[in-house]
Amino acid sequence: MKPADVSLGTVWATVALAAALWFVTFYLSFSIFWIKISLSAALLAGFALWRDPPAPRPRLDAAAVVQGIVSAVVLWGIFWAGKQVSTLIFPFAEGQIGAIYGKGEGFSPTVIFFLLLLVTGPCEEIYWRGFLQKHLMARYGKLQGWLAASAVYALVHIWSLNFMLIGAAAVAGAFWGLCYWRWGRLAPVVVSHSLWSAVVFSLAPIP
Repeated sequence: MKPADVSLGTVWATVALAAALWFVTFYLSFSIFWIKISLSAALLAGFALWRDPPAPRPRLDAAAVVQGIVSAVVLWGIFWAGKQVSTLIFPFAEGQIGAIYGKGEGFSPTVIFFLLLLVTGPCEEIYWRGFLQKHLMARYGKLQGWLAASAVYALVHIWSLNFMLIGAAAVAGAFWGLCYWRWGRLAPVVVSHSLWSAVVFSLAPIP
């Protein structure tokens, strides 16, 4: 998990790029949301892999698969509990959660599933945890780097103008960031993010 020699300015420049891409994805209404988020994540991942290719290459072994599946189930449970509490506290929660799922209206759930599983999930983790969090932890310390990366991940979702989505991004980003910090490898976090998002947004939405 040792980062390449990438300047701090370059790292924060990618954050500005991510903010711009998330603005286009969430705030501008042209095109299909799921296509835009996939392309945005792929662009960030492409830069991360070009500038700081992982060494050694992440291995998708049995341990990574098990850790990824278990953590995805745990996160699904966290979100289920969070939804029950938030809908009791915030009168707007149900509508905003519905708006998140509404982004898939008119688009094939099967295509959404495979985009999230094979493109968006892996690419987001390659950049957000495998590049950004890794470099921030190396520069600022593990705790501060994890907090900073989690905060940035939540804040770029501000363009959605959806309080529940921003909160969800904060929880998910902190969770996957903690998994990355704890396990010291990217593969299980990729499995967790990819599987969780694909299931939640196309197969088993949080009830």
